[in-house]
Amino acid sequence: MTDARLPLFVRKDLDGFFGLMIDNLIQLILIVSLCRELIHLPDAYIFGRILPGAAISILVGNFFYAWQGRRVARETGRDDVTALPYGINTVSLFAYIFFIMLPIYLETKDPVWAWQVGLVACLLNGLIEVVGAFVAEWVRRMTPRAALLSALAGIAITFISMDFSFRIFDKPLIALLPLALILLSYFAHQRFPLGLPGGLVAILCGTALAWGLGGMSGKPAATFALSPPVFTGGALWQALSSPEFLKYMSVIFPMGIFNVVGSLQNIESADAAGDRYKTFPSLMANGIGSVAAALFGSAFPTTIYIGHPGWKRLGARSGYSALNGIFIAFICLTGTIQTVLDFIPLEAGIGILLYIGIIITAQAFQETPKEHALAVALGLFPALAAWGLLMVETGLRAAGKTLYQAGLGAFAGSLAIHGMISLERGFIFTSMILAAIGVFLLERQFLRAAWWSLAAAVFSAIGIIHAYELTPGGIVSRFGFFAAPEFVAAYLMLCVLFVAVGWWEKNKSRSTGSGERSNRPKRG
Repeated sequence: MTDARLPLFVRKDLDGFFGLMIDNLIQLILIVSLCRELIHLPDAYIFGRILPGAAISILVGNFFYAWQGRRVARETGRDDVTALPYGINTVSLFAYIFFIMLPIYLETKDPVWAWQVGLVACLLNGLIEVVGAFVAEWVRRMTPRAALLSALAGIAITFISMDFSFRIFDKPLIALLPLALILLSYFAHQRFPLGLPGGLVAILCGTALAWGLGGMSGKPAATFALSPPVFTGGALWQALSSPEFLKYMSVIFPMGIFNVVGSLQNIESADAAGDRYKTFPSLMANGIGSVAAALFGSAFPTTIYIGHPGWKRLGARSGYSALNGIFIAFICLTGTIQTVLDFIPLEAGIGILLYIGIIITAQAFQETPKEHALAVALGLFPALAAWGLLMVETGLRAAGKTLYQAGLGAFAGSLAIHGMISLERGFIFTSMILAAIGVFLLERQFLRAAWWSLAAAVFSAIGIIHAYELTPGGIVSRFGFFAAPEFVAAYLMLCVLFVAVGWWEKNKSRSTGSGERSNRPKRG
């Protein structure tokens, strides 16, 4: 298939664009509100540095993944290839605000210095992603699909679906009807008059309801203030010259690894949906995008997004990615982001994102062998713990307290808060490990389950998972030798157990003359 035969845009790209645009818009809103309210960063830095830097990263990244999608379509002779979605990572955004920039601001009362250290964190995150691109394909080959998709499904259920479902039912008169239109279009494949995309119909309907019911305050004000990107190498170098940022490597390093693994899972998710992308260039572009963001003023890394199967189910191809990059860059570089927010309520489009979360969760069960469903379910629990801890911390902040001020003893007898925090630390890795162990136990490959248990012991020993400290600035990972000794010992016991069972079964099969493979469940 030649590029001439491959259209730049198809009608369903509009559905994908509205969904991805709303998702990106939410991240930008969070950046503006949290940097203003918590870090007290002047608007000149938010709108003159951070948003233009994010615009460069998002525009270049979306264009790359749109080009990559067209290239795969040309090489495979298919016209149904969907580009990988791309944008600012929500988990990284919260981690950088609450665990890097906010503690620095509280200590120094200098919001600009907090921003500069955030730039260093974003730069190092991108470099970790670049290095990770060289080993990611090996990790992908060694990890069962159930382990990769289960962790993704856990994030989809919690940080995407639950949050957006709460927002929908918080304003049912505005949000429920657009959700119903989304479900009509994407579940029932109902066609709308004039062939209008379901996402567009939902957003138009939600916007009309919001304005008609008085849900939008005042008259939308048209604003325009050109803010071209500015190279911030000087600010970066100033922060790099200080050892201050080294105190936050306990956040920077795991978040870099988190983004590498998260992107890897999204590539596997795309493969399960029918679009196979090469791991190395996909992750390399991912890392370069975060480096570019830091060099031009954004303290927040970009990454391959969750949700490819959902956009593919919508019928989006490559055009939706390019459209998103152009639109997000325009509103960031021209200061018109506030105009968009004043006119279109988020509730009008978040039904699309709820649908994406549903698709990702369903895919984890549908695109893995039927007998691995138990392992997929096992891998969901760490993400549920991470989301539950977020709810606890959010509730405490609403009451004017922090988890540090309340103390872990306040939860004695009512909530195993230590277990929740331990499971939350490095939850994406714990999810993969538990699901992988589950897969190999179901397959009766006990030695491979033992190897994954040993990996969990090593990760616990150096603080990648389970190890934490409760500080006035929040929960931070604890790195070092024997960082989580209880978990090291526990996982080593699992390793010994699985090795012993494997040895027992091997000797039993020798004595009976039958191999272990005959006892494995048959694949569906």
